[in-house]
Amino acid sequence: MYRVAGTGLMALGAVLAVVGAILKFAVNVSTSGFSVNTVGLILLIAGIVLFVASIGVLVMGSTRRTTIRQDVQQTPGGESSIEERHDRGVA
Repeated sequence: MYRVAGTGLMALGAVLAVVGAILKFAVNVSTSGFSVNTVGLILLIAGIVLFVASIGVLVMGSTRRTTIRQDVQQTPGGESSIEERHDRGVA
């Protein structure tokens, strides 16, 4: 997964956590059959879990690197291409 995906998940987790906290702690509404505070708690927990998971995505994405070096040389018979690939952090 790309590093950008991790930061996007982190932002989504933060937004969910903030909206959940607002619904849980700042909204006082009486409804029948529907609890705004429970929805806020669910969003708060989901946001925290997503934020922590995105940190894992960032850490895993930063430890895997692939370096490709390509060398093209002109020879009397045409072109010669050499490609070197180095994978680090791949199990």
